Formats: sequence, C-alpha cells, structure tokens
Amino acid sequence: MSAEEFLEEARRTLSRVEPHELAGLEDVLVVDIRPHHNRAEEGEIPGSIPVERIVLEWRLDPGGEHRIPGFTADTTVVVLCNEGYASSLAARDLQRVGLPKATDLVGGFRGYAEAGLPVRQGATQAVT
Repeated sequence: MSAEEFLEEARRTLSRVEPHELAGLEDVLVVDIRPHHNRAEEGEIPGSIPVERIVLEWRLDPGGEHRIPGFTADTTVVVLCNEGYASSLAARDLQRVGLPKATDLVGGFRGYAEAGLPVRQGATQAVT
C-alpha cells in the first residue's frame, strides 16, 4: 500500500473539521502534534494542547493510567499537524484506542492560520 492509499484509508473513518468549524464545536479537545520548532515559529491555536506524537496514544487513551485530564471517550478530539496529513493518521490511531469522535483539522495549523483565525504566538511546553 502506498502512503497516499494509507492516508486515504485513514481518512475514510474521519469526519474531518474545516478550520472555520473548529470554534463552533462543543466538548472538544484540540491536540497539536507539531514539533516545538513549528509551534515556536508559527504560533498555536488558542486553547490547544501540544502533545508529542510519540506519546499521543498513551496520553489520550480514555481508560489509560497515563492519560491527560479533561476529556472522556465521548469528547471530540481534533488533532492538528502542519498541513493535515500526519494528523489524519494520528486521529485514526486515537479512534483505535477508544476515541470514536477523534478527527483532524483540514489543512492543519497552516490552513487554520491562512483562514485568518486566531493564533497565539509562542510555543507551549508539550505534554510528554
């Protein structure tokens, strides 16, 4: 299977969120998996939580002992990366660990910022 086919397969399970739809979602956890240097240079979505990709499934397993607080298995989790590719794969993996409403942001952070939506400068320390 090619990388494009792998991505297409992952996206079949997602109800992807357009940037302008994000603010209207209720009971949502926005998770930023971009590297620190991207967040430092470009900023972050206000209210988002940066989580290192390497620990994502452990920190967002709704029944796991290493989970971060503030969400349940019923929470909509919107994952974002730079442009909306790696986030699709990550969201699919979160569905597999018990978050059926996990999805990602179309266009990633860059699509969000290009739409003129609010951005906070700097980089928050990521959950590791």
